Amino acid sequence: MNSLIAQLREVVGERHVHTDGDLSAWELDWRKRYRGRALAVVRPASTDEVARVVAACAAQGVGIVPQGGNTGLVGGSVPDDSGSQVLLSLSRMNRIRGIDLPNSTMTVDAGCVLQAVQEAAAGQGMLFPLSLAAEGSCTIGGNLATNAGGTQVLRYGNARELCLGLEVVTAGGEVWNGLGGLRKDNTGYDLRDLFIGSEGTLGIITGATLKLFAQPAARMTALAAVPSMEAAVALLQLAQRQLGPSLTGFEVMGELALALVHQHFPQLPRPLAPSAWTVLLEQSDSEGESHARALFEALLESALQAELVSDAAIAENIAQSKAMWHLRESIPLAQAEEGLNIKHDISLPVSRIPGFVASTDAALKAAFDGVRLVNFGHLGDGNLHYNVQAPVGVAAGDFLRDQEPRVNALVYDAVIAHGGSISAEHGIGALKREELSQRKSPVALSLMRAVKKALDPQGIMNPGRVLAPY
Repeated sequence: MNSLIAQLREVVGERHVHTDGDLSAWELDWRKRYRGRALAVVRPASTDEVARVVAACAAQGVGIVPQGGNTGLVGGSVPDDSGSQVLLSLSRMNRIRGIDLPNSTMTVDAGCVLQAVQEAAAGQGMLFPLSLAAEGSCTIGGNLATNAGGTQVLRYGNARELCLGLEVVTAGGEVWNGLGGLRKDNTGYDLRDLFIGSEGTLGIITGATLKLFAQPAARMTALAAVPSMEAAVALLQLAQRQLGPSLTGFEVMGELALALVHQHFPQLPRPLAPSAWTVLLEQSDSEGESHARALFEALLESALQAELVSDAAIAENIAQSKAMWHLRESIPLAQAEEGLNIKHDISLPVSRIPGFVASTDAALKAAFDGVRLVNFGHLGDGNLHYNVQAPVGVAAGDFLRDQEPRVNALVYDAVIAHGGSISAEHGIGALKREELSQRKSPVALSLMRAVKKALDPQGIMNPGRVLAPY
């Protein structure tokens, strides 16, 4: 492999090929569940360099693992422990290539950090609405490769809906330039949608043309305490009727989820007393703050009269709004402080969520004495982060090691029985590959394997992720 390393150094420069020293920033995943060993970490600075790196690896049949901000949660962006895979980091590819205001689009490198894209759009008076807790470090390429969701899917859709075009380096080292900012292009198969959500297993996204939107005249945020998941779903229906498309966020947080936040981050404000469920609502209004507040107040008054809500608080300023969102975004951090946990990123028809939660909660508590259920997520689009924490006094790592297969089987059986999906926005990666092979229909798996084989005949693109290697 020395000849390959020499080639890679010639392509990207010697100081951008790392083979020695501490490579944990690239080899260790965010959850610290997967630690690999790379043949080399390569950091190209352009699409041409990516293409040349891929061509060199393809010539020797060497696997390539693309990586953006390394914030993934399913082990999809770190190498395996064989020491035979090249880790291709796109962190140096971070240019805003251009903003087309009349077309309401922005073209960017795949290594652009999401927050930088948001800020570049805002600097032109526009909005790029994809918003995630990891937006300060995740990258657009990773967002698209996993079809990321986030907090505003209810209004704007997943990453897929926010992208008009891609630039991709294929498994053979060729470049497909599909960056045209067209909203209508009916010329054959939609290659863009094929690569979005493919987790780097079909090709490497190097650039994207993204949709921009007008900035809202006002944003309004509120917290509401609700007695049950049924009430939360009813509140969602009421909010959709009264606010219409201006409802941009509808998050739900279970009592234990917020209790962990207050336990580990006691400095954070607590606007409402503990309740079975707390809903975070956000409205983006096109008219102004007074109009938005009037609509919000009318909504919450209707909810109080219908006994859907027991208490509520509307943010009075931007600082209070950010504090409310900070509560929501601190849940994963609080769980990490509490210890390793069994994560489930699931989606269900909204109408079936109350039944799923009631029956699955009961089944888990019956099977695992003292287990703690940390349930939160994007109720507006049916996406729950239904996480299972070890009982108090039980070592978190031991519980995960010993009980994860049984817990997953129970939860995923229930998800499928309620018409849901085992992955809503985190992807499959390595973590859920075997679950996918068991739970996806044979026809769907056959089609997926055919696509993979056609676009990556050597099986070198992110091998072992999503589908079993060949």
